[in-house]
Amino acid sequence: MIMGKLEKLIDKLLRDPPELSYDDVYYILTNFGFEEVSAKGSHHTFRNNQGQKITVPKKGGKTVKRTYLKRIVTLLKLGE
Repeated sequence: MIMGKLEKLIDKLLRDPPELSYDDVYYILTNFGFEEVSAKGSHHTFRNNQGQKITVPKKGGKTVKRTYLKRIVTLLKLGE
């Protein structure tokens, strides 16, 4: 079975990495219907059309830490 980019990133996210690149997190969230609604400094806020919201800080401008990755897994119900 050939996995697409989104499936590969979800698989990587579910392996509980210490961090993931912001670009990968952005790709996952936008593919689940979220759009970036604000960015203040290193904090980027995403919202979907159901009103769900998550704020993702970029560490050093490039990566997102495990704590926030776990929140994304829960929000997107990926671990179920």
